[in-house]
Amino acid sequence: MGRVAWQERIVIAPDLHHGDPCIKGTRIPVAMIVGSLADGMTADQIREEYPQLTDEDIRAALSYAAELTHEEILISLPA
Repeated sequence: MGRVAWQERIVIAPDLHHGDPCIKGTRIPVAMIVGSLADGMTADQIREEYPQLTDEDIRAALSYAAELTHEEILISLPA
């Protein structure tokens, strides 16, 4: 199984959810999907809350987040 091409499923538009990256055709932000997974929700649980999402949409959100970690400078903050 290969990585989903997030460019086909995620849109960034200034007039859509304040310019936040969202799943194409929805107003569901990528950050909400990634945050829900980080909080321990499963993909099935997310799809129950947002039935318009597909597994590929959720994987695209993760793919987008993974790519961002390669482009941004991450700085450790003291605990």
